[in-house]
Amino acid sequence: MEYEHIPAEKFTFTQMDASLHDTKLETKSRSYLADAFLRFRKNKSSVVAAIIIAFLLVFAIVSPIISPYTINQKDKFYQSYAPFVRQIADMKLGIFDGATTRPSQNEKSMLYWRGIAEETGMDPLINILETTSTTVVYRGKEREEYTYTIETNQYYEKGVIYLVLSYDEFDRIQAWQDETGIQVIYPYVDPADIHGITDHPNIWYKVDSSGAAQPDKDGNLVPVYSTKTQNTGAEYHSLRIPGDDGSYVYSTAKSGAVQCRVCYYNYYQYLYGHEPMYLMGTNSMGQDLFMAIGVGARFSIVFAICVSAINLFLGAIYGAVEGYYGGAIDMTMERISDILSGIPFVVATTLFQLHLAQKVGVVPSFLFAYVVTGWIGMASLTRKQFYRFKGQEFILAARTLGASDGRLMFKHIFPNSIGTIITSVALVIPGVISSETQLTYLGIINLSDFAGTSIGTLMSQGQVAMTSAPHAIFFPSLFVSLLLISFNLFGNGLRDAFNPTTRGEDD
Repeated sequence: MEYEHIPAEKFTFTQMDASLHDTKLETKSRSYLADAFLRFRKNKSSVVAAIIIAFLLVFAIVSPIISPYTINQKDKFYQSYAPFVRQIADMKLGIFDGATTRPSQNEKSMLYWRGIAEETGMDPLINILETTSTTVVYRGKEREEYTYTIETNQYYEKGVIYLVLSYDEFDRIQAWQDETGIQVIYPYVDPADIHGITDHPNIWYKVDSSGAAQPDKDGNLVPVYSTKTQNTGAEYHSLRIPGDDGSYVYSTAKSGAVQCRVCYYNYYQYLYGHEPMYLMGTNSMGQDLFMAIGVGARFSIVFAICVSAINLFLGAIYGAVEGYYGGAIDMTMERISDILSGIPFVVATTLFQLHLAQKVGVVPSFLFAYVVTGWIGMASLTRKQFYRFKGQEFILAARTLGASDGRLMFKHIFPNSIGTIITSVALVIPGVISSETQLTYLGIINLSDFAGTSIGTLMSQGQVAMTSAPHAIFFPSLFVSLLLISFNLFGNGLRDAFNPTTRGEDD
């Protein structure tokens, strides 16, 4: 074959005097974590789950701080009461009004609610939901009787109660009344004046022998406040109700103390310095649910993180040794894991609570029950990952270059397994919270003395009044449900984000 003649000048070297070097990358490199975050951010459900988890964590931290109540503050009168915020209730929006439904209310009952409203200035009646009329024959004449289904404010309907106070406490309340202008002590009613009805402190008006009000001809309730001077208790020198000309008695002597009638809503303000307002209502113990859920969630989350960290540490080391060395070592260690995994968790927890808890405490024994078998799943997962990667080319290359077993295990193999392991750790947390909630709900574990309360305990308490006060079980259940679902979605997002096989992919 003949070639065409090419001139020699075309064979000159263009870079004879130039230094050759790699061209600078035009795009900015991303670290492994930055690349993982980019992939995680593209998973919308995981991002939403992370936001919900962050909100729940903030709630658990902040709610006990901003709440005016403490976990030890239990009100024996306001138990299983609906959410109530007076400022919102006054707006008549139908929310946060402490409402409860009371069916089959007759005229006697309606006058009873009216009596509370007239005496205290706080009307328990929110709304009449239904009115039913029935024609009855009374003494040969037909007449209409009405039955009502109503909504009442539970906090207002408590009205006035009988209370036995020391003389000093009676004087302190009077001083507080004068300072704030809030009436706490109301005129005393002698039981003899209301036909011996002693268990109705809210009946301050004239009634018949059945306890039904007997209004005057104009329909007004007739007061029967005591004006007797005998057996009078402490001197009363404070605020008086409208219409009192100074003749009403406000207490009676009672075994070295005085018995009086107090408006409990206002007495509550005297005791605690604020009105009884509960954003999520109260439970059967009279605790503020808003604060109690935060307290219980704090323990559950911290406890679950501790369990996850311990299981990660023990399981990762145990599984790494199994998977890397294999053979007889793997066989022996696996049989140990099989024996431990055969121990029922509930049985171990119960036995530890019955015996070990008496020596080390409830929480350490509870933690030990998780640690005894909780790391086995993590060890098994780590073992599988080590079997998967230890035969790869990059591991053989590192071993050829003289890398030690420890370096191969935790510098080369473990980082490539981190995505799956992190996902497992993230899923351990909701698993621990779920099992802890179940055990405290069933009463197998009682954490009240240590943590104050727990989500499971709150749910158990809410079950007692589930039909009349559904909020008491709804809010704790909602919190733990959101937490568990969000952690599962969050863990799935972490699994995809830390998967090294998808690094650099543009989804």
